[in-house]
Amino acid sequence: MSHVVSVNVGLPADVKWRGQIVRTAIWKRPIDGRVMARQLNIDGDAQGDLQGHGGVHRAVMVYQTESYRYWEKVLQRTLDEYGMFGENLTVDGLQDDEVCIGDRYRIGGALFEVSQPRVTCYRVGIRLDEPRMPSLLVSHRRPGFYFRVVEEGEIGSGDEIVRVAQGQQRITVADADALLYLPGHPKERLRQASSEPALSPGWKHSFDALLASANTSAGNAGLAPATPPVAWPGFRTLKVADVITESSDVKSILFAAIDLPVLPLPPAGSFVVLRVPALSGTSKITRSYSLSNVGEDGLYRISVKRGSGEGSQYIHDNISVGDLVEVSAPRGSFLLQPGNQPIVFLSAGIGITPVLGMLHELVSKRAALERDIYWIYGARNGAEQPFGTEVRQLLSELPHVKSLVAYSQPRPSDQPGKDFDVAERIDASLLKRIGIPTAAQFYLCGPSGFMSGLIDGLKGIGVASESIHTEAFGSEAALTPGIAAGPMRLPHPPEGDQGDGPKISFVRSGLVVPWSDKYQSLLELAEACDVPVRWSCRAGVCHTCETALIEGHVLYDPDPVDAPGSGNTLICCARPSGDIGLDL
Repeated sequence: MSHVVSVNVGLPADVKWRGQIVRTAIWKRPIDGRVMARQLNIDGDAQGDLQGHGGVHRAVMVYQTESYRYWEKVLQRTLDEYGMFGENLTVDGLQDDEVCIGDRYRIGGALFEVSQPRVTCYRVGIRLDEPRMPSLLVSHRRPGFYFRVVEEGEIGSGDEIVRVAQGQQRITVADADALLYLPGHPKERLRQASSEPALSPGWKHSFDALLASANTSAGNAGLAPATPPVAWPGFRTLKVADVITESSDVKSILFAAIDLPVLPLPPAGSFVVLRVPALSGTSKITRSYSLSNVGEDGLYRISVKRGSGEGSQYIHDNISVGDLVEVSAPRGSFLLQPGNQPIVFLSAGIGITPVLGMLHELVSKRAALERDIYWIYGARNGAEQPFGTEVRQLLSELPHVKSLVAYSQPRPSDQPGKDFDVAERIDASLLKRIGIPTAAQFYLCGPSGFMSGLIDGLKGIGVASESIHTEAFGSEAALTPGIAAGPMRLPHPPEGDQGDGPKISFVRSGLVVPWSDKYQSLLELAEACDVPVRWSCRAGVCHTCETALIEGHVLYDPDPVDAPGSGNTLICCARPSGDIGLDL
């Protein structure tokens, strides 16, 4: 009979790690006596990061004594205290390859249900002083699992564990973990796992994403947005076919192939990277721009607003018809999702470009004849509204369309009802007032203030997070779970001695620095430069750090548990094998 060997709790605390402060409750330690298991945790316990841990489906973490003995052999060290894997219950029995999602167990006065495997993160590596631990837990198929508390009650060490019900689909914890994280995602097993009613919503969403992307993309869509294969590596020289003035501060550049193969149709919403001379003329710079069409007539179109940056100034002042420009293949994850839900395009300013490409896609493929389309666009006034005529023509070809143009500061010559519909900024209250359906798929692009306000506002009126798709110009917001916030700094070369290795170009940040072998990964170099990054496991498991590799090649150490998408890399475990460009 299985039983509880140890009950372990811990409260969030600040821990020093790599020169930073991490807020974590990974230091669980055994307690004596009996304690209440409640809906969100065990009394005396808490979680330091409620985005990645905690909640009703991750209330109580379970790990096995047999796995302790296993890791002692693998790591060749003694694990002398229970709770080291962050578990609340250390148990004898309940192996990951035997326990199933949905199994229910009576322990003391409480009733528990298995809801999901452990979500691996870097903190277990800190606790065990083994950075590879998140990867090892997955690759060795010993993740541990979470309980949902069905009935609250007292528990304690020595309590027997009695199974009182079995999960409907009989998917073991080890199998569920492997379905998400390990290579190979068999569709029938994914369907079976996704249909388990006890499975947590987060894992169900991941399995559904894997099912939706099956046979259509490389990478792991359950962990990172699916991306189509990249049409060519690095850069290709294209010819400027036309230059068009779209508004007082926006120009469009159309590119054509100068040799075979012809330019393939790009995914709607994707971006390309241009490599152009710096204004000083002594080097080259790389800048990314969304495509504002979908390759009609064999041409790629970018539309660029004049700003203070070198890229936009060069494009506005120096590019002419006939010029040759180095252009990357289209790529990105801001893509139209399949389905029959209504579509809401929300953009402002030059943020119109990727959603305009999506609008072209819907019209060209007649892909939205039965879907309701909402086009919501904001500009300061008519002089700063590009593509007005083009958008109206495209919308006229779709049968179920509602359009709203908002000017925040209309000119006296701008006519209400003709040039624009409302004189205000776009926000959630406006969307609610005009009856935007919250069950739609939302596509957002615009200035950072516009984006952050709308994302929060949409969630506030009931839009699900997974239905909000965004594209940011410039760097994405950093995601560094548990790390104490420090002063904001613009990207910069690393402090101290510079390396003499390959050149690393952080495209969105406009920074090029040499590689140094003192860094263990590209992630560490980016952090040293204050380039905004996103990560969680730091060991090639979770794909949070997955980044477009614009140019060059990388070497992995350790190898990713599952490969990233075509043209992407996992920067947490990658090092350059030559000059590279990253979409950071």
